[in-house]
Amino acid sequence: MEELKEVISPKELRRKVKDLAKTIEKDYAGKPLVLIGTLKGAFIFMADLVRNFKRKDLEIDFVRVKSYGSSDSSSGEIVITKDIELALEGKEVIIVEDIVDTGLTIDFLLKHFSLHKPKSIKVCALIDKKERRKVDIKLDYVGFVLEKGFLVGYGLDYAEKYRHLPGIYEVIKK
Repeated sequence: MEELKEVISPKELRRKVKDLAKTIEKDYAGKPLVLIGTLKGAFIFMADLVRNFKRKDLEIDFVRVKSYGSSDSSSGEIVITKDIELALEGKEVIIVEDIVDTGLTIDFLLKHFSLHKPKSIKVCALIDKKERRKVDIKLDYVGFVLEKGFLVGYGLDYAEKYRHLPGIYEVIKK
């Protein structure tokens, strides 16, 4: 049995996503851009992010990696279960991630995508959570910095539950 405590409201999420989109558009003005969302967690964030863009030159793809399974802690082993389909060579790329926790997954993806020879590759994370960080990672665009807690909602899950919730909640086990 668990209880959910709201950490970030739907209103705060909407405001922050809009701000992130505005900053990214400014930084990439006049440059074609590829956004790569990580499934399943970042799908809601990615959808809201791109809906806030005004640009027309945007390519979108998704990658699916597995590191948690149905547990609440990373196994440390990262496996790509769905790779990107777009060519990245010579392109400006941003990986869109729901949460950076240990840093292992985003570190793996940065190395993996750099093999595709993009012009540049950056990271946009909705949540930078440092509690269990194992790898020093540079995040270029960050929505919220949270120190701790197991978080769900807005795409984040616990054993495939709670993704649909409109805000971000901390799971408190009883």
